[in-house]
Amino acid sequence: MPSLKDLRNRIASVTATRKITKAMQMVAAAKLRRAQTAADAARPYAERMGTVLGNLAAGIGDQPGAPKLLVGTGDDQTHLLVVCTAERGLCGGFNSAIAKLARDRANELIGQGKTVKIVCVGRKGHDILKRLFASQIVDFIDFRAVRQVGFEHADQVGAKVRELFEAGEFDVCTLFFSTFKSVVSQIPTARQLIPAEFDGDAADGAGASYEYEPDEEAILAELLPRNISVQIFRALLENAAGEQGARMSAMDNATRNAGDMIDKLTLSYNRQRQAQITKELIEIISGAEAL
Repeated sequence: MPSLKDLRNRIASVTATRKITKAMQMVAAAKLRRAQTAADAARPYAERMGTVLGNLAAGIGDQPGAPKLLVGTGDDQTHLLVVCTAERGLCGGFNSAIAKLARDRANELIGQGKTVKIVCVGRKGHDILKRLFASQIVDFIDFRAVRQVGFEHADQVGAKVRELFEAGEFDVCTLFFSTFKSVVSQIPTARQLIPAEFDGDAADGAGASYEYEPDEEAILAELLPRNISVQIFRALLENAAGEQGARMSAMDNATRNAGDMIDKLTLSYNRQRQAQITKELIEIISGAEAL
């Protein structure tokens, strides 16, 4: 049984921890507002770009000379997985959920005899995936020194993806990130970037008649590379909001758990102190009666 001094030290330690988790929860709540605003602002642009590209792609189809970013290499033997996670932990299962989705996809592809290559964007995803796929990780992009992620950082990742594709390093590219829904809900998501895939509503206007100047091929040649960076930027913003939401929830749980632990330790301390006082009183009374 721990002594009274040990219990006092533990109560003081847990109290200090509760102060830290409460402060982290408040900081995450403040950052979440900005991150959620940025993620909400990026969604319409990314969705409208997908709509435009979907309409253009529907007009071209599989015609000869279609951009390779749209139709791919014609093979699906080598897959590149771009896994976007956070740079820091203490946010519950946020990072592990994204890494698990990527790990399951990698294992599925390897089981089918495919070649898998991985680009990790974020330190936590790299730390998780390197345990099983160290030889498949071809690049690791770290944004720890970046205070706020901007489009130039997403374009850096997009340029790396385009460089690998132009070098013939892969046939299919899939982006992994977490879609922000609410503070308690972040959904791990996989989105294929190459060959380009668009949501079903992107082709709603495919039956309409459009005239493009310049022609569709020239527009696609300009927009498809940019679309890769736009989708990566959206993924980074969704991750930023999801990370803060998950951290806010995790720190709130940690604060409440610390409070429960303090209550239990205080109860144990009071009981042990009362037992010690009672024992001392009995000894005093017994000694007085013996005299």
